[in-house]
Amino acid sequence: MMQHRQYTDSFDHPFPVLKDRPVRSALCTFSPRICSLRCLVLVGMIVLPKALAHGQYYFDEQPINYRRAAESNPVARLEQKLRAGEVHLRADERGSHLASVLELLDVPLSSQTLVFSKTSLQQGRISPQTPRAVYFNDECYVAWVQDGLIEIGVMDDRLGAVFYSIRDGARNATLNRDRGGCVACHSTNRTQKVPGFLVRSVYTGADGHPRDFGTTSDHRSPFSGRWGGWYVTGTHGQMRHLGNELAIDPDDEEKIDAEKGANLLSLTGRFVGKRYLTPHSDLVALMVMEHQSQMHNFITLAHYETVLALDAQSKATDSPETIADQTRSRIEKAGDSLVEYMLFCNEDQLTSPVAGTSTFVEDFVARGPVDSKGRSLRQFDLQTRMFRYPCSYLIHSSAFDALPQPVADYVRTRVLKVLRGEDQSPTFSHLSAETRREILEILTETKPEWVQGSLSQSGG
Repeated sequence: MMQHRQYTDSFDHPFPVLKDRPVRSALCTFSPRICSLRCLVLVGMIVLPKALAHGQYYFDEQPINYRRAAESNPVARLEQKLRAGEVHLRADERGSHLASVLELLDVPLSSQTLVFSKTSLQQGRISPQTPRAVYFNDECYVAWVQDGLIEIGVMDDRLGAVFYSIRDGARNATLNRDRGGCVACHSTNRTQKVPGFLVRSVYTGADGHPRDFGTTSDHRSPFSGRWGGWYVTGTHGQMRHLGNELAIDPDDEEKIDAEKGANLLSLTGRFVGKRYLTPHSDLVALMVMEHQSQMHNFITLAHYETVLALDAQSKATDSPETIADQTRSRIEKAGDSLVEYMLFCNEDQLTSPVAGTSTFVEDFVARGPVDSKGRSLRQFDLQTRMFRYPCSYLIHSSAFDALPQPVADYVRTRVLKVLRGEDQSPTFSHLSAETRREILEILTETKPEWVQGSLSQSGG
């Protein structure tokens, strides 16, 4: 029997203590500098990125310089304001800073989702009776457990996922950036091998421990395999998922009564809910978070691959200003992955209408932008697919705008060829001529400088 070193909580040390635990098969051994967000649920066998000397990774070196480069993201800007005394973290009547953090980062309460599997740093405080709450907006993910840390992951314009934490309830609560420990789990095959985010689905036992390696979920994942280890509130007709229920059969670790956990409108009686900011774990919020987490990763992949390819060429040629074929191929490969994901290729089709229980849909759509006909990439379909206009709303994000020029130009050209009907390849056959035209019209009004090719990129 192999021995697996499992992480357990310890707030007397900056990183978790290791504890031996037998498992059924050989697993990876993780670095003890495990991430404070492991957030969006991670468990099981992963392939860690190639490490350099002294525990560093390829992106720790130039030209990425992940650990030492200055951040460009909303959390870093909030940290500067906190240090300058321009804003303050305030504890509520429970002594928690969570509501203040969400307000300062403009993260809606309606985005709350609840995960009860022990698949993060603070697993000792997570269970079906004390689930972990996760909130998000277009850039930030905020996670909270009772009497523990507030964990924050944010999409940085140049670095990808960057992680911070706050000791909730501390008298002088401060934001602390993780300088590389989190990427032990947040830069694997599951995140495109860049510092990133992920949403996991695992079969979960009665005590909250995962019983399998699980899967990573996004909009391409079969509905039937999503949300193991999560609470889910909302309706979904005849479709079934793995949420809300436990895998408790001692002879079958992947047996869940999906019927019992289907179409729940309330979680009353499942846990004591008075310490949570809302009673919801909204189904539509979960679907959007799945899509967004991997969209962020594909943006980061395109950024990294371009910067690394150009850097490698500059060291190997006397003509760095001319992009070589090998360099161009590497850039275009990453660009193609981004284009296909952002246009919802291979999206899992809904066979029943879907609805959540909170105001998430209304709050999400209200963030806009909209065109003169009131249309937006944030509008939902929820009948046969997630969005009415299947082009990711993160095309409006600052991280997308900060893509280095070569990949930004390639992505723009490729997307516009698809939307104008010049690219009729089977890859994009899910987009009708009318849908392509509508998306193009929306972008022409809401992102005209991008459509016209005049948007100024950062260059990485």
